Amino acid sequence: METKPSEIVIELDNVEKCFGQQKVLNGVSLQVRAGTTTVIVGASGQGKSVILKHMLGLMRPDSGRVVVFGQDLAQSNTKQLRDIRSNFGVLFQNVALFDSMSVYDNVALPLRERTHKSEADIRVDVEEKLALMGLEDHGAKFPAQLSGGMQKRVGLARALVLNPRVVFFDEPTTGLDVSKSNEIYRLFFETQARLNYTAVIVSHDVPKIFKLSDVVALMADGKLQGCMSPEAFQLSDNPLIRSFVLETMGPIYSSETEETLLYETL
Repeated sequence: METKPSEIVIELDNVEKCFGQQKVLNGVSLQVRAGTTTVIVGASGQGKSVILKHMLGLMRPDSGRVVVFGQDLAQSNTKQLRDIRSNFGVLFQNVALFDSMSVYDNVALPLRERTHKSEADIRVDVEEKLALMGLEDHGAKFPAQLSGGMQKRVGLARALVLNPRVVFFDEPTTGLDVSKSNEIYRLFFETQARLNYTAVIVSHDVPKIFKLSDVVALMADGKLQGCMSPEAFQLSDNPLIRSFVLETMGPIYSSETEETLLYETL
């Protein structure tokens, strides 16, 4: 089941979700196209992670549809959901490594659980992904022996070991300093260019995350605002987006387009 460039791999169509009396998602619509990076930003508690859980099939909408690879998740049985999720990789906010397992075994776990590969073939795949992360000499170590940035890289190696079609990132740079965050962003860029996966990223790390994105959307007031290119997002006249850009980038921020226009008039 291959995807073509620009093919829609995930679609949220007017999705609504309530928890008690609180409506968290209020008509959320979004299209994620193959090979692109979609970044969802917004204040804490706005429902960004709830959107990810709907895409992963961990939650079902109260109304609306979540369609993945052409399949409505709400109409999918257990086997169909399992097959769909076999095309997913996830890098969790807290990395979620198993402390009692070595780096090698953490990365090998999805292969052992979801495939029938021999240990020899698993070793080839794990060592390839560890090398991709610059961790080829750390397979025998345990997570507690690694820095936070290295743990993130192990988590990314595990997320990619099945060569997924879609990778989800939930606040991937939480807890990292600027230098380590930049390392993770570089790995995102390099691995996506090499493996050509589709990425969906929930992040607070603005504006740095924009450099990776094809589409940016702001989660606010229960809806996704924007769903546009980073440049268009930063220049949007939507009051919610303008307020978010001002708050996260400050009043002295000048977009690349604004700077170019300025230089052209000098």
